[in-house]
Amino acid sequence: MLATAGSGAAQEERTVEVVDLRGVLDDRAVDFVLDAVRGAAESGTVEVVVLQIDAPGAVASMEKLEALASLVEAPPVPLVVWVGPEPARAYGGVAQLVALAPLRVAAPGVEVGYLAPTRAGGDEPPLASGLPSELASEVVRVEGPIPGLVDETVPSLRQLLQELDGRSLEVGGREVVLSTVRPFVGPDGREGVTVLPTVIREPDPLSKFLRLPLRPEVALFLLVAGLAVAAFEFYAIGPGLAAATAALSVGLAGYGMAVLPVRWWAVALVVGAMGVLILSYQRGGSAVLTGGSLAVLAVTGFFFTDGAPQISPGVPGVVLTVVAAGFFFLLAMPTVARSRLSTPTIGREDLVGRTGVAVEALDPDGVVEVDGARWQGTAHREAGIGPGDAIVVTGVDGWVLEVDPLEGNAPHRGGSEASPRDREK
Repeated sequence: MLATAGSGAAQEERTVEVVDLRGVLDDRAVDFVLDAVRGAAESGTVEVVVLQIDAPGAVASMEKLEALASLVEAPPVPLVVWVGPEPARAYGGVAQLVALAPLRVAAPGVEVGYLAPTRAGGDEPPLASGLPSELASEVVRVEGPIPGLVDETVPSLRQLLQELDGRSLEVGGREVVLSTVRPFVGPDGREGVTVLPTVIREPDPLSKFLRLPLRPEVALFLLVAGLAVAAFEFYAIGPGLAAATAALSVGLAGYGMAVLPVRWWAVALVVGAMGVLILSYQRGGSAVLTGGSLAVLAVTGFFFTDGAPQISPGVPGVVLTVVAAGFFFLLAMPTVARSRLSTPTIGREDLVGRTGVAVEALDPDGVVEVDGARWQGTAHREAGIGPGDAIVVTGVDGWVLEVDPLEGNAPHRGGSEASPRDREK
C-alpha cells in the first residue's frame, strides 16, 4: 500500500532504492529497470526509487522502450529520474524517458539532447511529446532547468535525497509525501538527521558482462583482438588457451554487433583488413600490405556503427585497436616464432632434416606440423603438397620453414634419418 512513511520503527524500515542505468539502453537493461521498479513497488518498504541515468542512447526494441516509457510516466512507486553525476549524459530515447518522469533532475554539467532518433540508427516515433525542438539534433550542457526536459539541478545523489524530503509525488492518482531523512543520535549524544538507508540496484554479473561490447569501440577491439589471437595461436603457439580467448572475444563482439546499429560493410572491411594482415605475416611481413591494412582498419573503425551522434566509436578506442593490431603482427607474432627457433631443443640446425605433415595445402604457403608444433611452411607450387602429406624441412627462412614432400609420401619421425632434397631454385 502506498502511503506516507511513518515515524519511529516504521521509519527505520523504509529504504531508498537507486536503480543504476549506465551504458547503452538495450533490451537487457530495460528488463532490469522494469524488474527493479516493479519489485520496489511490491516490497512495500521503498520510499522512493531514483533512476540514475548515464546513457548515450537506446537500441532496445520499441516494444521494450514503450513498456519502460509507460512505467516511467505512471510508476507504481514514487519515482525520480536523476541524470548524474557529472559527466553523465542522456541522449535519444533515454532523454525522452527522462522527459516522461514525474520529477526530472540532473546534475550541473551533464549533457542531454540528440533527442532524435529514438533508437540510435532508427527512425521510430518519439516516446514523449512536447520535447524541446532545438534539442532534436543538438546537445546542451545542463546549467539549470530546461522546459520539458529538466525540472531542477542537484549535483549529488545524497543532496537529491535530502531535498526530496517533504516533496509530494503523484502515484496511482494519489499524492504521496516523501520522507527521505530520519533522525539519529550520534555516539556523543548529539541529535541530527540523515538520509534513509539506500540500496543500489545494478544489473546481474552476466548482464554486465554481455553489455561490455555495447560500446562500439569495444566491439571493434574485441573483433580485431579475437581474429588476431586466433591467428597468433594458429601460426605461433599451437592449440591451447588462445583458442578459447579468441572464441570468447569474437563471440562477445558478435553479440555487440547484433545489438548495435553496425554498418555491415564496415565489419566486412575490418575482417578483410585482418585477413590481409595475416597474409602479410605469412609472406614474411610486407610493409605495403601491413601498412595498408592498418590504415583501412583505422579509417573503417570510425564508420563501424551507424548510430551517430548518439552512439559512435570513440577516437581513443579506435586508435588503441589499430595500435594493438600493429603490435600483434609486427612484433608479437614474429618474436614468438623467432624465440621458438632459437631454443636449445628446437633450433635451426635441429629443424632442418626433420619431418612432419602438412596441415593444409601449400600453394606455395601454408601451415605444417613438425614434432607436434605448427609452423608456417613454404614449398614450390609444383611440389603438390596437400593436407596430410608428409614433408621434410629443407631450410629455415626467418620464421618460415622451407619444405619438400617426403620421398614416398609416408609420415616419418626423427629428422636425422631423412635426407632432404635440394630445393629447386
